[in-house]
Amino acid sequence: MTTLDDIRTGKLSEPKSITLSCGLTTFPLELYNYSETLEILDLSGNLLTELPEDMHRFEKLKIAFFSQNKFTVFPKQLANCPNLTMIGFKSNQLIEIPENAFPKKIQWLILTDNRLLKLPRSIGECRFLQKFVMAGNCITELPVEMSNCTNLELVRISANQLTHIPTWLFELPRLSWLAYSGNPCSFHPTKNNSLPEVSWNRLEIQEKLGEGASGVISKATFDLKQEVAIKIFKGEVTSDGYPEDELATCLATGYHKNLVPLIATITDHPEKKQGVIMELIPSSFTNLGGPPSFDTCTRDVFPETQKFSYSQGVLILNGVLQAISHLHQNGIMHGDLYAHNTLYNQEGQAYFGDFGAATFYDKNKSQAALLERIDVRAFGCLVQDVTTLIQEEKKKDALVKIYDLCMLEDVISRPSFEEIGFILEEL
Repeated sequence: MTTLDDIRTGKLSEPKSITLSCGLTTFPLELYNYSETLEILDLSGNLLTELPEDMHRFEKLKIAFFSQNKFTVFPKQLANCPNLTMIGFKSNQLIEIPENAFPKKIQWLILTDNRLLKLPRSIGECRFLQKFVMAGNCITELPVEMSNCTNLELVRISANQLTHIPTWLFELPRLSWLAYSGNPCSFHPTKNNSLPEVSWNRLEIQEKLGEGASGVISKATFDLKQEVAIKIFKGEVTSDGYPEDELATCLATGYHKNLVPLIATITDHPEKKQGVIMELIPSSFTNLGGPPSFDTCTRDVFPETQKFSYSQGVLILNGVLQAISHLHQNGIMHGDLYAHNTLYNQEGQAYFGDFGAATFYDKNKSQAALLERIDVRAFGCLVQDVTTLIQEEKKKDALVKIYDLCMLEDVISRPSFEEIGFILEEL
């Protein structure tokens, strides 16, 4: 991490990226010395409340993070940064966003965990916006002008005060990853599958296996003999929503061979956090992909060396399809259908998981078909990713056909998961 002395003494030589977290209360004007080269500026974890009027001098700035500061008003000065495409204001104290405060080129906007009551109507002018994350605020409605944001692919509006979700949102032509649980309008099913309860004291933690937005997954032993995996929820609002909503959808999924089996819920955690015990997936399984990067925005990344045979690829896709079909049969939209949430082995077996963005819906409502087809588009992205990694070029045509159907811009014209299943069975 850069220090304030590094900036003031000119130790940095034409840096493209600067990260500075040292209790700043004012914007360091010395940063202008690097305005001609700076592309990424991270001032998270400070005490800033405002930005200078001439932020436009950072002509090459693409990414700006101001998370965990003290802003109450979104700084409209950022609108004048000519190449700014990604902005993060997670965990500030934002209560207001002025009209025309967003840069025209904005693609990725993070407003999670603030106090916002409404969005500016001018958000509808953000035609390049792909990723919009604002779980954990207080908005009661989405401005209709936002329907003009037809490039939106990922939307997180969980844990707000929304009284209804407008149909135009479900009809956005590129929307693939949606989460809106934890709102007054959210659907809550009357039936919920229960699991046995196990005291934290019966578990012995072995090692950390991974960490996501909502919790930490670790390897543990249960009663000193059975090896299991446990997930402890962080107990706070995340980019996806409330941990308790994730737990509720986990419990409602029931058993499926392509979902990581749940064993029990955890009680008596020393920090009073919620958690679940899951079967430990063999070490022969690995993540299908990595999370999106700054450059890919909404799309997963894969190692250059990763390749599949045609049969491997089809088996992996079929496993994910069976799991996601099972969820929709239970009235659950996953909202985060990605390769990085999929485990697979060399035989093509697949486990699908991570319910942080999952949302219950009423299968009897007319919008149900639209919600399914939002996940269908995400499945289409996965089909494209896997197809790209398959070595036998001559066998890809059928998978390309599935991809094309999943990506139709008229949402309701996309096939259901059941219809996709018929095509995959033929393969």
